[in-house]
Amino acid sequence: MLASQRSATSFARSSLQAHLRQTARRRGATRTQQQCFSSARLQPFPRAALQSLPNPHAHRIQTRFASSVTEKAASTAEKAASTAEKATSTVTPLPRSRIVHYLYRTLAGLGLFIVITGGAVLAFFIFDASTYRDDPESIDLQLSHLALNPRRGGPKNLPIAEYFVSDDEPEFRDQKHKPKLVLLGTGWGSVPLLKTLVPGDYHVTVVSPSNHFLFTPMLPSATVGTLEFRSLVEPIRKIVRKAKGHFLKGSATDVDFSEKLVEIESYGPNGEKQNFYLPYDKLVIGVGSITNPHGVKGLEHCHFLKSISDARKIRNQVIRNLESACLPTTSDAERRRLLSFVVSGGGPTGVEFAAELYDMLNEDLCKFYPRILRNEISVHVIQSRGHILNTYDEALSKYAEERLAHDMVDVQTNARVKEVQADRILFTQKDESGKLVTKELPMGFCLWSTGVSQTEFCQKLAAKLGDSQNNKHALETDTHLRLTGAPLGDVYAIGDCSTVQNNVSDHIITFLRTLAWEKGKDPEEMNITYPDWRGVAKRVKSRFPQAADHLRRLDRLFEQYDADNSGTLDFGELSELLKQIDAKLTSLPATAQRANQQGIYLGRKLNALSRAAPGMKVNMIADGDLDEAVYKAFSYKDMGSLAYIGNAAIFDFGGFNFGGGLLAVYLWRSIYFTQSVSLRTRMLLAMDWSKRALFGRDMMNY
Repeated sequence: MLASQRSATSFARSSLQAHLRQTARRRGATRTQQQCFSSARLQPFPRAALQSLPNPHAHRIQTRFASSVTEKAASTAEKAASTAEKATSTVTPLPRSRIVHYLYRTLAGLGLFIVITGGAVLAFFIFDASTYRDDPESIDLQLSHLALNPRRGGPKNLPIAEYFVSDDEPEFRDQKHKPKLVLLGTGWGSVPLLKTLVPGDYHVTVVSPSNHFLFTPMLPSATVGTLEFRSLVEPIRKIVRKAKGHFLKGSATDVDFSEKLVEIESYGPNGEKQNFYLPYDKLVIGVGSITNPHGVKGLEHCHFLKSISDARKIRNQVIRNLESACLPTTSDAERRRLLSFVVSGGGPTGVEFAAELYDMLNEDLCKFYPRILRNEISVHVIQSRGHILNTYDEALSKYAEERLAHDMVDVQTNARVKEVQADRILFTQKDESGKLVTKELPMGFCLWSTGVSQTEFCQKLAAKLGDSQNNKHALETDTHLRLTGAPLGDVYAIGDCSTVQNNVSDHIITFLRTLAWEKGKDPEEMNITYPDWRGVAKRVKSRFPQAADHLRRLDRLFEQYDADNSGTLDFGELSELLKQIDAKLTSLPATAQRANQQGIYLGRKLNALSRAAPGMKVNMIADGDLDEAVYKAFSYKDMGSLAYIGNAAIFDFGGFNFGGGLLAVYLWRSIYFTQSVSLRTRMLLAMDWSKRALFGRDMMNY
């Protein structure tokens, strides 16, 4: 009996081991794994229990036990084979599955990109469809009779535009009777002022012959096609509308300060000139400047670069010269003359134009024009000072000269233009012995960029104000930007058309008057102690913020000008001290940066005056220096200067100066990109730079 039981058990065990080996082989297990599966130990049924059972029952139980052991062993083997398969696939993945995985992820990413892009395009078309209007938008308005038929008056009996046809529109009704603020010009001073003003505090009117704001720092790039003209201009009506103001296209010709009237000249529907008066409570003059002619003859043969129209004329002339140089009837001498480009003036505008012109000729000329033109082109810069960019750090000026010399741009320093003729330019220059020699250059194009001067309108105002205006290049203002000689607090001047007075010594009596009154003495006979000097210095800093840098060490200044070591300063010693400060103060630069700061400052001051107006009215305060009582004096902060010099740029940040190649160019672009006036112009600038990189500049005139 026992022998038969043992034989049945061994037969079951051998059958099970064969089954495990076959299962492992089918699942791809290794030889070692097959041996592990086939050597599984089977626990026999207890022998004592089998002996106690009858013979038939023992055989049945033995059979069932063998069957159950076989099933459990097969299940265990399958689990072990599955675990081995997972371990094998983790350790050594198949190459085909990796490729499929990467392909799946690529297709998934591509599909996601298509879905997002398609959704964005669909959303844009939905937005675009919403911008169209089928039904005309119109409302009934009751216009003022004076808006349609202005009354006449003033010194010349002209129409007086007291009301506009848009004053009765819903958004303008609240400021219809507010104080009238008139802005002349749409430049770097007026636009920041408009953006800073609180809408509705004033009845704002902007007058300018240009109905756009021009981003002047990038203007040289537009002359050669690097940027398009539309990328540098922003419609002024959009900016004026946000300030709840009105815009009139015209030019100011005169101001009547006694009756507070500005004479405006515009053109009628048939091109005829029309003049009318525009009343004001506060007038802001920001008409800019013109290029200084310096009394040189023949400037009618030159081009200027102040407006978008000037840039278009320059672009047309440059392309016209290139096209004429390609004609078979053009002689060699005439071709060289046509391809000789002269820039008079080594300031930022002249240098940047020369750099942009060289870039166009070097990068795009040979793609579209005969190569002989590239060999005969010459670019010249004539500078009256010892270095170009003389307002920058000297090391940067030398770096710019070396860069232009590397680009084969001829720089003539210490040279003054004597006369400009139709086909040549004459200039004087000192030779090695110091003798003045007259030289000439053949010229097919000349850009005149030699500083700024007053417009005809500003010259008329300066003549009307008499001795109050002594500057021949700009209108003088005090440190609160009020026009000197005009009624106090009524007329302001900002931007290139103005300059801030730095005559500290002329106001010495004003600074000493309060101190002398407290001590009961004559200001000219009073001796100033050191504590008194500290008080005077505080008043000087308040009135002339630009003098603060020169009044840091008051004790040293006091000791330096106390000639008799008496411990006090008399009137003469104090006057000499302030005159020395006057000599150290320089005029503010005629840059967009300065005009921008003045516009923001004046906008904030006008907001402060509007907030303080109700309290002043209650207390019947209408006279006196209200500006100084309400707001601080203007303080200019130099944010640095930068210039493009031909696939390179320089930066002068007041002690932190550097220049470089393309990385500096990208930084230069980034700074001007962020300073652009709107998102629209930023997008257009980015598109133009991308277009130049992909397709080159547009070499055509129109």
